[in-house]
Amino acid sequence: MGLRDILIFAALALAYRLIFRQRGRNWFLLVSSALAIYWLQPLAPIRYMDFWLPTATLGLVVLSWLITTPPEGHDWLWRENWPAAAALAGIVLLVGLTRFLSLDGLLTAGRPPLFEQVALGVIAIAGLAWLLSQPTLKISGIFRVYAAIIFLLGLLVVLKLPALAQLASAGLRALMGQEASLAAATDLRWLGFSYLAFLLVHTLRERQNGRLPVVTLQEYVIYVIFFPSFTAGPIDRLERFIKDLRQGTVNPEGKPLPEVQTPGKTSLGLQPQDLVVAGQRLVVGLFKKFVVADSLALVALNAANAAQVRSAGWMWVLLYAYTLQIFFDFSGYTDIAIGLGRLVGIALPENFNAPYLKPNLAQFWNNWHMTLTQWFRAYYFNPLTRWLRTGGRKLSAAVIIFITQITTMLLIGLWHGMTWNFVLWGAWHGLGLFVQNRYSEWVRPRLPDLTARPALKQGLAVAGGLLTFHYVALGWVWFALPSTGLSWQVFLKLFGVR
Repeated sequence: MGLRDILIFAALALAYRLIFRQRGRNWFLLVSSALAIYWLQPLAPIRYMDFWLPTATLGLVVLSWLITTPPEGHDWLWRENWPAAAALAGIVLLVGLTRFLSLDGLLTAGRPPLFEQVALGVIAIAGLAWLLSQPTLKISGIFRVYAAIIFLLGLLVVLKLPALAQLASAGLRALMGQEASLAAATDLRWLGFSYLAFLLVHTLRERQNGRLPVVTLQEYVIYVIFFPSFTAGPIDRLERFIKDLRQGTVNPEGKPLPEVQTPGKTSLGLQPQDLVVAGQRLVVGLFKKFVVADSLALVALNAANAAQVRSAGWMWVLLYAYTLQIFFDFSGYTDIAIGLGRLVGIALPENFNAPYLKPNLAQFWNNWHMTLTQWFRAYYFNPLTRWLRTGGRKLSAAVIIFITQITTMLLIGLWHGMTWNFVLWGAWHGLGLFVQNRYSEWVRPRLPDLTARPALKQGLAVAGGLLTFHYVALGWVWFALPSTGLSWQVFLKLFGVR
C-alpha cells in the first residue's frame, strides 16, 4: 500500500465508525475489503490480469470456505450465506461494469475485460461452488482438504519459481492474444497471494484437525481479505480474529453469536482508547515506513551500489542501512495494519518485538515476523518433529534439531523467493539456529549461576546481542542481492579481502 491508499483507507474507516458506529460493520468490511484487492492490484503486463487475479482471489476464498465448513452447520449459518455470496458476485460484476466508465480502469489498474467474460467468470465460480456444496458429490472431506492444500502450494511454487512463472506467463499471454515470446517471470503480480495461501492453508489444516470454528461465508471472506493486513500481514488466526469480528453482532434470531461476550468491553461506536491506539500506531507506522525506511533505502545495500563500493567501511555502512531499512519497512507496515484494524474494531496480532536487541538467534526469530514464524512452527516444524520422534526412528536429539531447523528455514527462504540467494539465506539462519542450540546445550551446565552475578549476566547478554545482530546483518547480504556471485563479492569486501 502506498501513502495515498493508507490515508484513503484510514479516512474511510474513521468516517464509518464515527457516523454508523457499529451498524453494518461486517458488510462494510466485506465490501471495502473486496474492492480493496481490486484497487491495490498492480497493473499486469498480461491483458486483464489486474481484474482476473483479484477475481481468482475471491473465488479461491469462497471455494476454501465450502471445503472448510462442515455440512452439518447451524440453520442460521446457511441462511446468512446467500446474501454474502450475492454481494461478492455483485462486486465482481460492478467492477466489470466500470469498463464502460473509463478507458484506463476506475477501480482496477487497467480496463476490465468484456462484461460477457466477467459474467462467465462469475458463473464458473458459482458452478464450482454449487458442485462442492452438493452432498451427493462422493468426495471425502479429508481428500478435499489435501487436494486444496496441494493446489494452493503448487500455485505458490508456480508464482515463486522463475522458470514456471515465465512458462505460465507465456501460456496466459497466448490465451489473451499477446506475444508469448515476451513473457517474463515478473508478469504474474498476484497481489497478496503468499498471504492468501498461508491463511487458507491455516483454515484447511485446522479443519482437518477438528479445531476450526464454524463461521459464515461473510466472516470467512472478511478474515482472509481483511484490507488492513492483506498486503503485508500480520498473519492472524481465524479463531482469534472471529472473536473481535463478532463483538456486538447477533444471528437472525436476535441471539448473540457464540463466544463473543468479553467482560468490560463494548464495541458500540469508536471508543476513545481505540482512537488513541489507532492514531499512535498509524503515526508511528507512517514515520517508520515513509520517513525512516524510505530514507535509509537511498543508501541501503542493493545490486547497483554493491558493485560500485570499493572500501570495507562503506560496504558496512550500506549493510547497516539495509539491516535497519528492512526492519523499519516491515514493522512500519505492521504498525499501519494494526492501526487500521483498530479503527474498525479488530486487534491484529503483533509481528515485531525489538528483534535486533535479542541476545541469540532463537529469540530473534521469536520476535521477527512473529506470525510467520508461528505459522511455520505450527504447520511444519512441530509436525515434522513429532514424526521424527515416533515410529521407531532412532534419531538423536541433535539430528532431529538439525533436520527440523534447517528445513524450516529453507522453506521460509523459498517462501520469499525460489532463487539460490534465498536458499542460502535460509540455510544461513538454519545453520545459525542449530549451532546456537547445540552451543547453549553444551555451555549451560558449565556456566556458573548467573543470578548471583548480574554484571556477568548483563555482559553476556550484550555480547550475545551484538553477535546476533551482526550474524543477522550478514545474512541480509543473501537476501538483498540477486545473485550468489555478487553476494560473495560483498562478503569479501566487508572483510577487506577484495
